[in-house]
Amino acid sequence: MKPLLPALRRCQSDAEIYAHRYLIAITVTLASVLELLDTSIVIVAIPHMMGTLGATLDEIAWVSTGYVIANVIVMPISGWLSNYIGRRNYFALSILLFTGSSVLCGNATTLEGLVFWRIIQGLGGGGLISTAQATLYETFPPRESGTSMAIFGLGIMVGPMLGPTLGGWITDAMSWPWIFYINLPLGILALLLALMYVPDSKYGKRAEQVDGIGFLLLAVAIGCLQAMLERGEKLDWFASREIVTYAVASAVAMILFVRQELAHEHPIVDLRILGDVQFSLALVFTLLLGGALFSTIFVFPVYLQTLLGFTALETGLVILPGAIASGVSMALMGKLTAATRVDLRLFVVAGAMVFGYSMWLHSQFTTQSGVDDFFWPMILRGIGLGMVFIPLNNLALGNLRPQQVAAGSGLYNLTRQLGGSIGIAVSATLFQQFQEKNRGEILNHVSQFSHQATARLEQFKALAISHGTPETLARGKALWLLNGEIAKQAAMLSFERLFLWFGVALFAALPLLLLMERGKFARGGGKQAPAH
Repeated sequence: MKPLLPALRRCQSDAEIYAHRYLIAITVTLASVLELLDTSIVIVAIPHMMGTLGATLDEIAWVSTGYVIANVIVMPISGWLSNYIGRRNYFALSILLFTGSSVLCGNATTLEGLVFWRIIQGLGGGGLISTAQATLYETFPPRESGTSMAIFGLGIMVGPMLGPTLGGWITDAMSWPWIFYINLPLGILALLLALMYVPDSKYGKRAEQVDGIGFLLLAVAIGCLQAMLERGEKLDWFASREIVTYAVASAVAMILFVRQELAHEHPIVDLRILGDVQFSLALVFTLLLGGALFSTIFVFPVYLQTLLGFTALETGLVILPGAIASGVSMALMGKLTAATRVDLRLFVVAGAMVFGYSMWLHSQFTTQSGVDDFFWPMILRGIGLGMVFIPLNNLALGNLRPQQVAAGSGLYNLTRQLGGSIGIAVSATLFQQFQEKNRGEILNHVSQFSHQATARLEQFKALAISHGTPETLARGKALWLLNGEIAKQAAMLSFERLFLWFGVALFAALPLLLLMERGKFARGGGKQAPAH
């Protein structure tokens, strides 16, 4: 395929690629941050979209759901697409599609139009992360792969964290279309840099046939699974015929897809790489890591904004130190693991322990906690995740052959994304269950015979009267305030329990490390020699 803009001079030789390796890292990370940012940036703008487009909450949810479904469908086939049209062209086309559809999302005047362009935007963004990671593994030499993954990992961490905050600030300062328009200048910059610096793969081999049936089955399987996870909690899971339909369709399509790919001479997803035990075990681990990562990103802002009354900007400022700590941790891990022969699995264990301790500190938060109480738990959370991210990436991809890295990266990032979707869905469901149970237990101790309950009710009654409520209505107002206090405490207990579960989820994955090879830091792109 001919270059998109042949007039632009581009890196071609290995020497030029190496000389511009940091520009390449910044380019692919910038594109990845844009994609991840748009996964979460629309959340706070949903009410404004509903008012402008005249949509219900159930209808507007497809603005987010459609994007994520399209995103995860493309991830596992990004390696195949990269080989088919060339990595540079595929990456540039993905940025172009993502950026162009972003502008059209902002211009949308109907719900149908907005959902359609969000799906197109998701298709464009889906290949950016996987292609970025595969590019970095080939561009940097083994001794510097940790540095490249640290730059990339910072984008992976910061994008989802800052999405709601940035979206809230833009929506308040301007209007919701601008959450899409901001992609235009950054997208153009990423596109130009990609065309100039992102190299084609040295190992890519174009498929002679297009596995259309495989792609269709994959789209149905992943799309229905993601739709089930996005809408399950809202529709009461398997009590809903819609959710049952999604589940059955996903399971049947996945079984047929696996059969199709193993039988096809040129599969769209090379499932044979799952025969590498190290890679398969790392997929299970990253599923749980994705669940812990995205669940905390989802739950912590909800806690801050619903119970403590923080604004979106204030929430972002609380989260920012942890994101910075994560980036610093990953940079240090890249240098440390490259300079030593320490077993990578030990770093993962240490990171999981730091993350677990952070989640225990999170479980000590109350409705009276303040900004100072959050600083160190967030710092430790970022450090722990950074310590896990770099070694796990290399344990996963380090054993794959160069030709398999692109496909492996796609499956690896898909698994982390699905882990996040599962984690968020499970967290939302458990929160509702925990809240109902905690509310019932609190109500068992609230009665006219409870001295504390009676005293609290009298305080609320006096407060209502002091704010101008007639004495005849003050008791009813006091009961309403007491009910709100009970709901708040029930929610707080639920958040505390969820934070503990996030730490347990990562600890549950640690036994998988015993089945992995004891390896030193190595670049994905050749077998890493086990250390004996």
